[in-house]
Amino acid sequence: MTVRIGVVIFPGSNRDIDAFNGLRVAGAEPVELWHEGDSLDDVAAVLVPGGFAYGDYLRAGVIARFSPVMRSVAAFADDGGLVLGICKGFQVLTESHLLPGALLRNRELRFVSRQIAITPERLDSPFTRAIGERRPLRMPVAHGEGCYFADAAELDRLERDGQVLFRYADGSNPNGSLRDIAGVTNAAGNVAGLMPHPETAVEEVIGSADGLGIIRSFVESAAERATSARPVLVGGR
Repeated sequence: MTVRIGVVIFPGSNRDIDAFNGLRVAGAEPVELWHEGDSLDDVAAVLVPGGFAYGDYLRAGVIARFSPVMRSVAAFADDGGLVLGICKGFQVLTESHLLPGALLRNRELRFVSRQIAITPERLDSPFTRAIGERRPLRMPVAHGEGCYFADAAELDRLERDGQVLFRYADGSNPNGSLRDIAGVTNAAGNVAGLMPHPETAVEEVIGSADGLGIIRSFVESAAERATSARPVLVGGR
């Protein structure tokens, strides 16, 4: 049976189509989760995609966190469910306090849209297990508020507990993120977010297939969870 993965759609979402395609390429069945609904439709995992949720009014992700669907996503995550946020989704998850830290305006105060490279810090998480080796992965970024920030004590804790999932590689940090952090997990390891777009790098015909390992990891972990009595969780190192 094909694993069903929910894709949250807010007013202004525009990467949901890419998320649907990436999930299908990785072998999953994507399911639309509209922001006004409070049901997750019995999905095995949830992906929060990119776009301009609620027009990015006030600041990116801050309004989306109050939508009915996000209350359900938070409860799902608290119960051990797998949740992945990409770009806007990462911002929404930090605003919802499902992930540590915050995403600030890019250091140069400009929207950036280009190919970069990220390197996985770990290969044992539900979001990286299918990558295979620790190497730079090429994929695009497209954001204006992607500078990852936390205070020094929090950054040290994230490093110590293995919650830094990806870093910008080869000097390609596009936004000034502290310690080149491109993606993190929560303490339990079942919620993750990253600013680059692996879902638009799943086929060579669109420029790179380096993101497929991330999406496939998520899909395979969700499939295991769907057939198991307990969630697939990977905590610290």
